[in-house]
Amino acid sequence: MTSNRVEHGGAAHTSSRKALDHFVLEIADDALVLGHRLSEWCGHGPTIEEDIALSNISLDHLGQAQCLYELLVENDANYGSADKLAFFRDSFEFRNCILVEQENGDFAQTIVRQVYFSAYYYFLYEQLSSCPISLLSDFAAKARKEVSYHLRHAGEWILRLGDGTTESKARAQAAIVQLWPFVEELLAPSEAASILIAESQVFEPSTVSSAYKQYLETLLSEATLEVPSSTAASPLNGRQLKHSEHLSQLLSVMQSTARAHPDALW
Repeated sequence: MTSNRVEHGGAAHTSSRKALDHFVLEIADDALVLGHRLSEWCGHGPTIEEDIALSNISLDHLGQAQCLYELLVENDANYGSADKLAFFRDSFEFRNCILVEQENGDFAQTIVRQVYFSAYYYFLYEQLSSCPISLLSDFAAKARKEVSYHLRHAGEWILRLGDGTTESKARAQAAIVQLWPFVEELLAPSEAASILIAESQVFEPSTVSSAYKQYLETLLSEATLEVPSSTAASPLNGRQLKHSEHLSQLLSVMQSTARAHPDALW
């Protein structure tokens, strides 16, 4: 994976290499944590079809995380293994956004979380698929196809909830407001992303942000739901390793088997 390093005059700068690793970890950790959250719906979906759909989306996210972790390990043996990155880091070492670690709540809250997340990654992957770092462009081109399905699935549910019963509309609107403070973290480039952006290696944040906000405004308007007027952002920031209590609780469950049998071969 040497060819995937950020090059300057034939040599990869240490800061750029570290920034790339951290940026990849952000994407991978987002996928892993959300994948686990969605797996919690297995056996609890509102219908058998939705139970299967959420389980399949969960598997897509877990597969994306595994792919990126393995790429990092291939590039730097110090990471150990994909399993080590997933199961043997503590919460303060994860770089996922705060949105994905939030509890599932009711079905409407899960769907709103998925819309917020999938819409962002749809437009992010659209830009990354043409970036000069092959590690990112190759992955983004493939992952975008999966995210496109995730966004279509969640978007259709938003329309059904918003234009459904009084109860479904109220729950969807409540979820939109409750999760809105976590959107800003998605749209604000992390320190790692900012380094790569400055070197014209990755996405243009204003383009992603503009497309994202336009999509949400159009979708929510069609669903007779409202975009929150508040611009207050969460004081937490997973990109800065500042997480909510939900992440440590999630990891205690997700990592329990691997940590109980650290020498086991899976």
